[in-house]
Amino acid sequence: MAIRRALISVSDKTGIVEFSRELAAQGVQIISTGGTFNLLEKEGIPVIGISDVTGFPEILDGRVKTLHPAVHSGLLAIRDNEEHQKVMQELGLDYIDLVVVNLYPFKQTIANPNVEYEDAIENIDIGGPTMLRSAAKNHAFVTVVVDANDYAGVIEEIKAGGDTTLETRKRLTAKVFRHTAAYDALIADYLTKQVGEELPESYTVTYEKVQDLRYGENPHQKAAFYSKPLAPVGNITTAEQLHGKELSYNNINDANAALAIVKEFDEPACVAVKHMNPCGVGIGADIHEAYQKAYAADPTSIFGGIVAANRTIGAETAELLSQIFLEIIIAPDFTPEALEVLTKKKNIRLLKLGELAGSAAERKSDWLSTTVDGGLLVQESDVRSLTEADLQFVTNRKPTEEELKQLLFGWKVVKHVKSNAILLAKNNMTIGVGAGQMNRVGAARIAIEQAGEQAAGAVLASDAFFPMGDTVELAAKHGITAIIQTGGSIKDEESIAAANAHNIAMVMTGVRHFKH
Repeated sequence: MAIRRALISVSDKTGIVEFSRELAAQGVQIISTGGTFNLLEKEGIPVIGISDVTGFPEILDGRVKTLHPAVHSGLLAIRDNEEHQKVMQELGLDYIDLVVVNLYPFKQTIANPNVEYEDAIENIDIGGPTMLRSAAKNHAFVTVVVDANDYAGVIEEIKAGGDTTLETRKRLTAKVFRHTAAYDALIADYLTKQVGEELPESYTVTYEKVQDLRYGENPHQKAAFYSKPLAPVGNITTAEQLHGKELSYNNINDANAALAIVKEFDEPACVAVKHMNPCGVGIGADIHEAYQKAYAADPTSIFGGIVAANRTIGAETAELLSQIFLEIIIAPDFTPEALEVLTKKKNIRLLKLGELAGSAAERKSDWLSTTVDGGLLVQESDVRSLTEADLQFVTNRKPTEEELKQLLFGWKVVKHVKSNAILLAKNNMTIGVGAGQMNRVGAARIAIEQAGEQAAGAVLASDAFFPMGDTVELAAKHGITAIIQTGGSIKDEESIAAANAHNIAMVMTGVRHFKH
């Protein structure tokens, strides 16, 4: 077999002129449509219009042009099937050996936040996916190309043997069906959102590869990093890496966790994360003060960790950051002076986020997915914010203004600590974090031990209710003066009574923040 006829119809015309010229030089007859036809003709490349093949004009503003038996029989006919050969001969139809198609720019169209619904619908390609699927189904005989990155390899094989290999055609076919599946998933997602459905009967999503990773959570695990096709700015997937080694699987996970915490704050904030848990969080008058507090919160655990800031990093802060080993620093931006300081460290990764849009209270919920064996769990992201007006003051003593400020600060952070979670806060910084324990008292002991003498006068935040009064008793023993917790236990009165007995102010939120 040899490739004699090609059908080319592309929206993205990158490289298509050069590719078509190479095909023509190999004696391949080129059929084309619309804008692609006009471009090739203008470039002096021999080309036949689709209407000359179908004997039918392009109609309905180009909506119908390739949906014709003269096209799809040429794509779908099984070449070594005598009955198919006979039908093709009797009807005067010819085979199409190569299809080069990419689709209407639906993703680019809906990327415009002001896109009109009608414009989005008009950019749903019909003929393109149909031709791709026909050609791909018949890949035993037909070569189908959807990606300009494959042009050079296809031309090399045609030059070498007149056709592509079956192995190549199988590989290209798999890519076609991935491409059309992703295209349809994007359309389905857009239309589902338009009608307000949140958890439909089938859940179809698509992601685009950002990069292959050296390995996953451990060296024996394969891994890659993917992004949503229209990921918003201010996230790890859209961050610009300014310096340092390639990101690892664990780097990306930890960086995402750090960024989620720092987005909780409108004031200058800095977050240090280790193994997906915050080891130090601080807020201040500026980002320099915020970092000093985040560092002071746990100078040991921050070593080898991730630091995220919600303000531009300047030279003064960069000097402090450069004094310890850090895997990643994430910020909206870095001053030239800060970059000069930090890039002296060869391996540190510097990620520039750009501006973080909107206030913490304005953050919109997204859908999070977690795989389980044989399935997928989907839930809204936890962006629930809390103000003083949401609190229930349940003890005899209400918190002071300063205690209330620290309680709300602690509540913003504890939601990002693995359950069971207890966090101590004081002076706009974390001073103790107890994460991922099987019981709440155990988590409290860890946080209190980390805080040491600083626990006296601190506040305590719990991600869920106290099942009994033992955590309050432990807090009182170490001088903690105020507690924020969800409430809702059948033994709430036991905890409230313990707090009253020790003159601890306790507030309840009615909201829990489990994080597994």
